[in-house]
Amino acid sequence: MGDDGDATPRGDRTPGAGAEGDLGESLKALASLASGQIGLRESLTRVAALAVQAIPGAEGAGLTLLESDRADTLVSTADFVTEVDAIQYGLGQGPCISAAAEARTVTSASLGGDNRWPQFGSRVARLNVHSALSLPLITADVVVGAMNIYAHDKNAFDDHSVHMGQLFAVPAAIAVQNAQVLAQAHRLADQLQKALSSRAIIDQAIGIMMSRTGSSADEAFGRLRTMSQTQHLKLNAVAQQLVDQAVRRARSRHPEAS
Repeated sequence: MGDDGDATPRGDRTPGAGAEGDLGESLKALASLASGQIGLRESLTRVAALAVQAIPGAEGAGLTLLESDRADTLVSTADFVTEVDAIQYGLGQGPCISAAAEARTVTSASLGGDNRWPQFGSRVARLNVHSALSLPLITADVVVGAMNIYAHDKNAFDDHSVHMGQLFAVPAAIAVQNAQVLAQAHRLADQLQKALSSRAIIDQAIGIMMSRTGSSADEAFGRLRTMSQTQHLKLNAVAQQLVDQAVRRARSRHPEAS
């Protein structure tokens, strides 16, 4: 990706040339990641881009956020990573899936010859992607996601790369979880706002029915609910129709007020 000021794509540097300075810069940028000012996907993509900067040999990275109540969120820093991960999740096998399921670091120096994921490895090798480093993102003993780090060469990730990746994964997991919590809070706020708006419309519809029929609030609500069932529409949709009809009638009677 590389749109973050501190996240320089690995493609602009010599693969394998990463050092502790790269990790330090990435961790510093990770700590200052203002996830409250950007969306969830952009936050996750920036974390993945910082992983490419931090881990020696990395050429691209993908990040998967696991959510029990929603579809998993997948992001990547390069088109080839998107293609590789699409194969992995389409087959249901691969290093990232293993890393998340087993909560451990998974590496492969030659995906094409790796018998742990024969279908995945052979297909990815044809794309000239041979090395993978997959890191679970764990907070409070819970796997919140996983990162896939890829390189085209074989044997791209040595012990030092793995160590740098594991050091980066600890604060990365916290950043990912924070972004997830913030996104969930935004979704909840939107749901509450919609619920309040729906309640207001329903109350207006009840008031209209009471004024027309002289019924009580409970009786008007019962009629509204019956209309919802017979029309096979949600209660707030029926209420909105009723309010809209009342507004149109009022405007037709008093066109000068429109």
